[in-house]
Amino acid sequence: MSHYFGTDGFRGEAGGTLTASHAYRIGRFLGHYYQKEGYHPRVALGKDTRRSSYMLEYALGAGLVASGADAYMLHVTTTPSVSYVTRADGMDCGVMISASHNPFSDNGIKLVNRQGEKMENEVLDAIEEYLDTPTCESLPFATGEDIGRIIDYSEGRNRYVGYLISLARNSYRGWRIGLDCANGSAWRIAEDVFRALGARVVTIGCEPDGLNINRDVGSTHIERLAAFVKTHHLDAGFAFDGDADRCLAVDESGNVLTGDHILYALAGEWRRRGLLTGDTVVTTIMSNMGLYRALDEAGIHHVQTAVGDKYVYEAMNKGDFSIGGEASGHIILRPYAQTGDGILTAIQLMELAVGRKLPLSRVAAEVRMFPQRQYNLRVTNKAAVLQSATVQNAVRQAEEALGKRGRIVLRESGTEPVIRLMVEADTDALCDMTATALRDLILSQGF
Repeated sequence: MSHYFGTDGFRGEAGGTLTASHAYRIGRFLGHYYQKEGYHPRVALGKDTRRSSYMLEYALGAGLVASGADAYMLHVTTTPSVSYVTRADGMDCGVMISASHNPFSDNGIKLVNRQGEKMENEVLDAIEEYLDTPTCESLPFATGEDIGRIIDYSEGRNRYVGYLISLARNSYRGWRIGLDCANGSAWRIAEDVFRALGARVVTIGCEPDGLNINRDVGSTHIERLAAFVKTHHLDAGFAFDGDADRCLAVDESGNVLTGDHILYALAGEWRRRGLLTGDTVVTTIMSNMGLYRALDEAGIHHVQTAVGDKYVYEAMNKGDFSIGGEASGHIILRPYAQTGDGILTAIQLMELAVGRKLPLSRVAAEVRMFPQRQYNLRVTNKAAVLQSATVQNAVRQAEEALGKRGRIVLRESGTEPVIRLMVEADTDALCDMTATALRDLILSQGF
């Protein structure tokens, strides 16, 4: 597997590296793959608010029905809702059209299996082989009554909203909550959920126009929500990304709670309630050293994986762990969901705060984060950067200079033509100096 599907689906520039033709052929393959005699495969299909999502949605739907599958259209919805509906309603698979936190010009196709988990590699490999097949159409078309149907399935999305509401044990009456929905998938769902739970809700990033998803709003621009919470004297704020599988939080003073803070807070709460299996949290290599120190002091174990919720979930399954996630806010709460779910994460944080009568500023007060700098360096050849002897030597020397005072992570993005550089150190000055030197060196090489 490789040149189409990365760690989070098939992602690319809409109309460029990801076209309606790709979407149609993926639909054709899925409809054929799940076909049985006398049976119409059932596929849940959702999308985010990008303009190109409509193009890809209709192309996928056409491909599915042409192969004899029934496409259950959830319309604008979140990635975790597609996972939930696929699993809860016994669909054969689910498809979400979204490029998550990327700009509107990109889009993506994410696939989940009937358990609501990321699609197995062998299926993705088979899709890639089919997309590269030279013949224009190598799969049979359905005819007559075997042709599939397009079914409006907004009831599935509504049932997901009901499921989220059912998970709360407390009323949020009296809480003033700000929601930043990134002009994306959560723009109606999140507000409906928190209003139903009694909160007084005010929103930003809830005016999607097809072009403004993630633009200066959402979890990738958390500073806007932080300012909004302080200005309006709110008790808490939650920011989601374009498809709402991530959540970052803001406390009553406008301070940001990253995914690492959230992991610590929920792990401690779940351990108190006997829900933290193995007393273990699964993280990625991008989690802050401050999280690990706080977990160690609390006596909570941690397992580290490569970057990507796919790898986090695999480790959670293997060890039967209940909580895992990424510093970016991609939190997986395995008893309730098979993927990251931003709204679910926000609910669980509120359950902790309301249930224990704590302001949000106290739920992870023990965590002292190391200064961290991250750079996303756009390059034409990611592999060449990582294989460069000049870069390797510079990183090695910087690591030796940091010693136990910090660390460096240099990796390629699984979804963009980008090299990601992360540096942590115990002082801002040391962190800035190390990160800037490595960034400038990499950019000077002309990769």
